[in-house]
Amino acid sequence: MPLVVLAGCSSQASRTLPDITPDQARSRIVQLLPAKTPDRQGWATDIYAAFAAQGLSPTDENLCSVLAVTEQESTFQADPPVPGLATIARTEINRRAGKLHIPEFVVRSALNITSPTGKTYNQRLDAARTEGQLSAIFDDFIGMVPLGKSLFGSLNPVHTGGPMQVSIAFAEKQAREYPYPVAHSIRREVFTRRGGMYFGIAHLLGYPVDYTQSLYRFADFNAGWYASRNAAFQSAVSQASGIPLALDGDLTIPGSYNLGSTELAVRALGKQLGLSNNAIRRQLEKGDSLDFNKTDLYQGVFALADRQQGKPLPRAVLPGITLQSPKITRNLTTAWFAKRVDERRQQCMNRAKTLPRR
Repeated sequence: MPLVVLAGCSSQASRTLPDITPDQARSRIVQLLPAKTPDRQGWATDIYAAFAAQGLSPTDENLCSVLAVTEQESTFQADPPVPGLATIARTEINRRAGKLHIPEFVVRSALNITSPTGKTYNQRLDAARTEGQLSAIFDDFIGMVPLGKSLFGSLNPVHTGGPMQVSIAFAEKQAREYPYPVAHSIRREVFTRRGGMYFGIAHLLGYPVDYTQSLYRFADFNAGWYASRNAAFQSAVSQASGIPLALDGDLTIPGSYNLGSTELAVRALGKQLGLSNNAIRRQLEKGDSLDFNKTDLYQGVFALADRQQGKPLPRAVLPGITLQSPKITRNLTTAWFAKRVDERRQQCMNRAKTLPRR
């Protein structure tokens, strides 16, 4: 069984630490880090602290997975620069102002107000190079300028950050277990190396799966927990019902009781499955946990689809999602991301085989 399964197939397994000392674990991380990484000891300290605090096993597989995501997302920069960030920020401000019918001259006037740093918001926007800097500007803008509340309410539009580009909303949900003192906010911690690695590692490895390949964890990191398992379920539903579905991993419409395309397609199979519409809904709502695998719905759909195809269908597939962000200038997908990260993980694992244990 691959190490990634041992690390994540149950909460008990992920909490079992190998018989190595913290010094040995940090030394191994230093060995595995890319040779040109600055402050390798500092990175090793923060990465191991995240593993230890979460009870995750620092196997080569797990370490290489974390390092692969970090290299892909930031090339080991705690708060990586984003090209054209000021333009991206102004576009977002103008977009929101346009939706609210706020005149441009009002926005310009607000941005020329002096911020708490002594510089105007315009000056700070022009100088911003990283998401952490931009997030701090928006925090001040929302808190200090009346227009800021109108445009953004209390919601800072910078949604991801740090060396692993983790979701700030995810980090805030995980804040209770964070092992460091928080001087300002969890949001700001995400843009530090220690915070960004802690929450990024939690998002990558901190949930149980039964995948047989790391590839699917990487897809989940990009598309959401269990997206690969759920996309495989959608594929089976489509095979069994004959109804085409987008393999996006979303089994229900988040935060809504409206019926999505996956739920409608499953309802078409309700009689064959012996499940009522209410039972289907209740079981689909387990799609954000490993328990979904045990439901009558999951097992019944795969039994139907496997029988129709005359062979077992895959229980994990790469979600068919095109990545959309002002930072992305190419046509990229979740599958591209997962495969690219998996290549980096394999390179790291190949390197690990040649390195002596310290």
